[in-house]
Amino acid sequence: FCRVDPYGFERPEDFDYASYEAFFSRYLVVLTRRAIKWSKLLKGNNRIQKSLKVKRYIRKGIPNEHRALIWMIVSGAQTNMEQNPGYYHRLLEGEKNDKLLEAIKTDMNRTFPDNVKFRKTADPCLQHTLYNVLVAYGHHNKAVGYCQGMNFIAGYLILITKNEEESFWLLDALIGRILPDYYSPAMLGLKTDQEVLGELVKMKVPAVAELMERHGVMWTLVVSRWFICLFIDILPVETVLRIWDCLFYEGSKIIFRVALTLIKQNQSFILEATNFPDICDKFKQITKGTFVTECHSFMQKIFTDPGSLSMATINKLRETCREKLLSQG
Repeated sequence: FCRVDPYGFERPEDFDYASYEAFFSRYLVVLTRRAIKWSKLLKGNNRIQKSLKVKRYIRKGIPNEHRALIWMIVSGAQTNMEQNPGYYHRLLEGEKNDKLLEAIKTDMNRTFPDNVKFRKTADPCLQHTLYNVLVAYGHHNKAVGYCQGMNFIAGYLILITKNEEESFWLLDALIGRILPDYYSPAMLGLKTDQEVLGELVKMKVPAVAELMERHGVMWTLVVSRWFICLFIDILPVETVLRIWDCLFYEGSKIIFRVALTLIKQNQSFILEATNFPDICDKFKQITKGTFVTECHSFMQKIFTDPGSLSMATINKLRETCREKLLSQG
């Protein structure tokens, strides 16, 4: 058995190799079939137009060999990169903010200690690449600078694109466009979206919302890392990548779909909780096990389980939740 997965992550001591092998042998068949379909769709040229067919293909998963390319195209990162040649390198060569560099350096060794490619001993060591991407981004988007959580996201982008500049532009797509205001100093967008999730749970899984309220558990306690890290280190790598496939194409509502599916699927388990610590523990448990490992069936569930979830609904909830937060401020 391989102690390290294809992305460089060491598997935990209690990793269930048997059920993973069983899942992966089935999933490999799916991947092979998808890869053939994608190759036909791309026909050797690196352009795709947004369409229902493309959306359907993305929901069924992008093969790893095409992932970086498709993310770049559908997120708008490719266009931005082409319209700003040399911009990334100019950011790295320009004047630097020492406080920003310090903050980024501090987090370097804390980023994926369980990934062999980010170790100082690795060759090439991805810490250097990660540092560059974060430094460039902090100077590109001064309103955000650097905030914890961004290191994990940039790290994942580097593992998939294996390209510094592309990782930078994808990070820009996520932070600048796809996720509203998650990483600004006040994190208003992040706080808002946690409240929005609370409202959605009230609508779709009322028993769980009621339990949380009864025990005074704030949503931010149990889900803030889901939002900040976009499920990195919370769900298995393959599953996170499948979620990101859809996130780059369909935007931030995917995060709500995933969160609602986790909560809805595990409703009876969560409702067994009888106190505050118990609830927090249940929320840790529901992100493990076969349901989340079987990424293909999991992704089918996120589009059926929560029922309809329009961007209009989310934006309306965002408005009211944001106003509420600001009035409390």
